[in-house]
Amino acid sequence: MSALNRVPSLMARAGTASALTLAAIGGSVVVPGAASEAAAATYATKALKIAASKKGSPYAWGAVGPRRFDCSGLTLYSFKKAGKKLPRTAAQQYNKTRHISAKSRKAGDLVFFHSGRSVYHVGIYAGKGKIWHAPKTGDVVRLQKIWTGSVWYGRVK
Repeated sequence: MSALNRVPSLMARAGTASALTLAAIGGSVVVPGAASEAAAATYATKALKIAASKKGSPYAWGAVGPRRFDCSGLTLYSFKKAGKKLPRTAAQQYNKTRHISAKSRKAGDLVFFHSGRSVYHVGIYAGKGKIWHAPKTGDVVRLQKIWTGSVWYGRVK
């Protein structure tokens, strides 16, 4: 008798099946929190693509799109289009995210630039040490290497 043919008779003798046994024979196992993490990753991926699509849009202080942006206006706009609501300023956005380590960062996470305890700038992590952001007056939305170690990371919940 093959191993596959023995599984049903072994399970019948055991009377019940554990989650591991079900998984081993092709059942499914629900992992708490996995669905919410997957949903967050989907929003983040969409927001990243939206921010990238705004490449070249001019910086304007206080602007939230769709043609001009300041830093937090770009992140607010991008996540709103992806289906997630963020507050208006970089500091407020930092306070609404799940804070994560640099080691845990993923594309689509927010990168917060700070001086001491004050957050002054935000961008969307694009991977490989780069962010999409609206830098400053006279500049445009662009992909840029993170230029300082004074950053914190946040994942939109």
